[in-house]
This record gives sequence, structure tokens and C-alpha cells, in this order.
Amino acid sequence: MPCFNILDFGAAGDGHSYDTVPIQQAIDRCHEAGGGRVVVPAGKVFLTGTFRLRSFVELHLEPGSRIIGGAERADYPNDELRCLVEAYDAQCIAITGMGSIDGRAHLHMVEDLRYIYRGNVWRPRLVGLIRCRQVTVRDVTLKDSANWGLHLTGCEDVVIHGIRILNDLKVPNCDGIDPDHCRNVRISDCHIEAGDDCIVLKNTKEFAPPLNDRDCGPTENVTVTGCTLISTSAAIKIGTESVDDFRNLVFSDCIIKSSSRGLAIQVRDQGNVENVIFANMVIETRLFEDHWWGKAEPIYVTAIPRFSQSPTEPLPKWNPEGRLGRVRHVRFSNILCRSENGAFIAGSEQSVIEDVVLDNVRIELDKWSKWPGGVHDRRPCDALGPAFRDPSQDPGLTRHPTVGIYCQHARDITLRHTRIAWGDNRPDYFQHALYTEKTENLALDDFHGDAAHPNIEAQVIN
Repeated sequence: MPCFNILDFGAAGDGHSYDTVPIQQAIDRCHEAGGGRVVVPAGKVFLTGTFRLRSFVELHLEPGSRIIGGAERADYPNDELRCLVEAYDAQCIAITGMGSIDGRAHLHMVEDLRYIYRGNVWRPRLVGLIRCRQVTVRDVTLKDSANWGLHLTGCEDVVIHGIRILNDLKVPNCDGIDPDHCRNVRISDCHIEAGDDCIVLKNTKEFAPPLNDRDCGPTENVTVTGCTLISTSAAIKIGTESVDDFRNLVFSDCIIKSSSRGLAIQVRDQGNVENVIFANMVIETRLFEDHWWGKAEPIYVTAIPRFSQSPTEPLPKWNPEGRLGRVRHVRFSNILCRSENGAFIAGSEQSVIEDVVLDNVRIELDKWSKWPGGVHDRRPCDALGPAFRDPSQDPGLTRHPTVGIYCQHARDITLRHTRIAWGDNRPDYFQHALYTEKTENLALDDFHGDAAHPNIEAQVIN
């Protein structure tokens, strides 16, 4: 394989001189030669702004090599994406090796709010690939992203294997991996720590009609397996950006620790979610500060309008009819949960959740953090106003007793071989094993769950 070492193109590798131009020259030469490997050599630090991968190029980071992002807005001139490593309409590209790509997120944070940072308005993403085919990302470490980490939009035939994403748990929006309008994606054997969602499937409005003349299509045919995940938000999520459909998705054999939410489906726009399997998981979720979405739900399935239907407020141009997608045909099986909240399944009058099965699921509720519970978190469920508003005034946060499984606006729900258990620490707001409201065709097959306290009935079904 032809190799192009960036030192041969004048890269300094001293961590102080900008190496953007030599790196781009090496990539361009490799592409013009018909393809090959661009080598980032071991033991050196390369400071750079945005550079672009091209077809048939593998960017290979040798062990101990580091690419670090610049601190200035001028280092990221592409306002459409604004990221450190980018590619557009490329074919057969790869990022590999045991080196690291470092976004230096702390350079883009402007205020420490104790449990979350406030970032500048132009924070760059780390890696952004748009409409690419045959993409491989393997073995590398992505760290300290100031915004989304690995964002793939409209990509097909993607393999992400064995990578590490190590972000600051106080940085907002620093998602780990974001397949967005993507198809045929395989994510396996990764370790991810992220302030925002670790692995989140999206269908963003920017890459769908009528805001973009190149429709990137739905997100479908995605597998995620063998990952270890820690998040201040959701470990695995579908949504909330959901302007197109999600279908044929399998998540299995993952371990989730110390996260604000475990497995989540959040429909807020017109896209549908169907044919989803979550299997063989161990989940630990805990309460945290209100700026972060999630109230320790190990399982969270919602379909709620993003905006109010007020006649005085125009609906967004990407959803002018105000439609809300459906969630149906979802399976949770062989899942062990320890959490400070129960499973939450909530549709709405506009969209009833259909055909959800919990099979061989155990949820043990306990209380160990200092944060108050007894809260339902439906965010985002209305126009939320300025960033970092007082969360106690957010319409998406409402008081409600904690129950093992909460189900509202749903039909054809099956709880099979499912058990609710209570830990030693049981605050007064811990109550029922099961609470349902406006739910049709609920099937209980070997469901077990006592109340949290002796004076509460074991089940309440409204």
C-alpha cells in the first residue's frame, strides 16, 4: 500500500506550529495517486484546523500520535459542519490506528456552572462525514470533543469498531457517535464516555427537505454490540431529532454505567420508529442535576410533540403540518437494571405507542445519589426558551411518584417474565410496581412486583 508520511510534506509535529496545510497536502497527494495510507507518525503532536479526507484515503494514526484542534474560530472555516476532520461525498475512507484526535474542549468552554459547562456558540465538532460510502473507523481514540464527536450524515456501509471516545462529562452536546440519516451501520466493541448521549441515532432537519435539496433519507439497518457506555445523558438513544424514519435497529450485549438515562427512544418530530431490538444489557442509571436530560430511567420510550400546537405560534418549516411520528414493534429482552427511577413509556394523544414487549427484564429501584427524584422528564416537549434557563421552570419536568414501570398513551404492551424489586433505601415517593394510564391491551405474563412500602397496593392500573 502506498504510504504518505505527513512529515515528508512539512508537518512540524511540535504541538505549536499549525500542520493543517501539510496534512491536507498529504491527503490530496494520496488521493491523486489512486489511494493509500496517510501516516500520522508516533510520538508527535500535530496542531491543526479543519482538514478534509478524500476518497480511497486511510488516515492512520500510529501509537502515541496526537492530532489536536485549534482554539480559534478561523481554524474551522466550514460553517455548514464546523469540525476538525471532515469528508464530503467520499468513497472508501478510513480513520485507523492507536493514536488520538483531541478536540481540546476546555478551550471552547466559557463558564463553569458547577455540574455543566457553558460553551461558546461556535463550538466545533470533532469528525464530520457527509454522504460518504464504505466508511471505516477503527481503534482510534477520540477525546475531549467540544461538540458532537463522530457525526455521520447520509452515510452508507459504515464500520466503527474498537474505538475509544473519552469526553468530559460536564461538556454539553459532546455526543459520542451520531449516525444521522445513515444506512447499514455496524458499531462494535467501543468504550464511550460522554457528557451527552454516547450513541445516538438521528434524523436532523438540516439534512432533510425542505431545508436541504439533497434528501439524505431515513436511518435504518443499524447494529450496536459489545459496547461499554457512561453518559451524563442517554447511553443509547434514538432521536430526539426525528424528521425522518428509523427502522431495523438492533442493540445488544452492552454495559451501561452511571448514566442519566439508559435505553431511550425520543420521537419529537414526524419520523416513525419501528422494528427495534434491545437485548442482553446490564444498566445502571442515576439521578443528576436538572440541566442534563434524563431522570435515571433505565428504559425510556416517548412520542411527544416538540412544539406546542398554539395557533399563535407558527410550526417549523420542516414540519409545517405539525405531524408526530409513531413508535411501534419494540422489544426489550434479557435486561438487568439498577436505577433510581423506573421504566417510562409515554406516548401522547397525537401518537400512541404500539406493540412494546419487556421480556425477562429486572428493574431494581434504589436511591443512592443526593439528587431529588419523583420527577418525570419529557424534555424536549415545547419551545424551551433560552439555553440554561432555570430547569425548575421547564414544562418538560413534572412531579410524579416513582414507579417500577410507568405506561401512558400506549396499546399492546406486554410485560413477560418481568420483575420489579426495591432496594434498601426507599424514599416516600417510591410507590407502585406498575402504573398505567390510557393504555389498551396490557398483557401481564409472569409479572412480579410488590409496592415500595407496605401501605401501598402492589399494582395500580387506571
